[in-house]
Amino acid sequence: MKFRLPMTALMIGAALVAAPAFAKKDKEPVATAAPVAALPTVIDTDIAHDPDDVLLLDLSTGGRVAIRLMPQWAPHHVERIKTLTKEGFYNGQIFHRVIDGFMAQTGDPTGTGQGGSPLPDLEAEFNSMPHLRGTVSMARTNEPNSANSQFFIVFYPRFALDKKYTVFGRVIAGMNYADAIQRGEPPENPTKIVQASLASENKPAPAAPVAPAAAPVPTAADLNNSKSN
Repeated sequence: MKFRLPMTALMIGAALVAAPAFAKKDKEPVATAAPVAALPTVIDTDIAHDPDDVLLLDLSTGGRVAIRLMPQWAPHHVERIKTLTKEGFYNGQIFHRVIDGFMAQTGDPTGTGQGGSPLPDLEAEFNSMPHLRGTVSMARTNEPNSANSQFFIVFYPRFALDKKYTVFGRVIAGMNYADAIQRGEPPENPTKIVQASLASENKPAPAAPVAPAAAPVPTAADLNNSKSN
């Protein structure tokens, strides 16, 4: 039981607690956040600028979400995301926990919220960046140094998560496609990451699946002909 998901609206309170599937620890240590002045807060929305730090998610529900990765905020977490992306780790993975008005989470190859990559867990890089709409942050368990591969995109601000989860990027394009990710825990028909890539890889978006052609509706003449035959 490795990965705790970010809390729902009902779980917002004075302390951050684990999801029901995980044991709650008596006290969860929180790392001291870096001073706001030490971290750049301006997000470059130009995908063509420094494309090696732009994560592109092509979704099964349509559209491409572009995420500006910020190594200045969390260098080791950004490096992990880039490494797994280049290996194709995220291709085909579902958004296994999606809560309306809160967030969409992915990055678990088992689709259960309990899995991760074969790579070792990361040490926390908690920082002063807030969990705003479009923020991209790492999921973890009760243990602060347990982030591995799962991450979530925030739909609506959740400041109670600040300095407790590692923020490593922000959506710079395609947030409307993120909004269209299927809801559920897990969803009945979950949205998949068809392809995850870095903008520097110049991978075209996969072609949308072609729907099967509908059977032609018989006309009155067709029906009359079938009767006469």
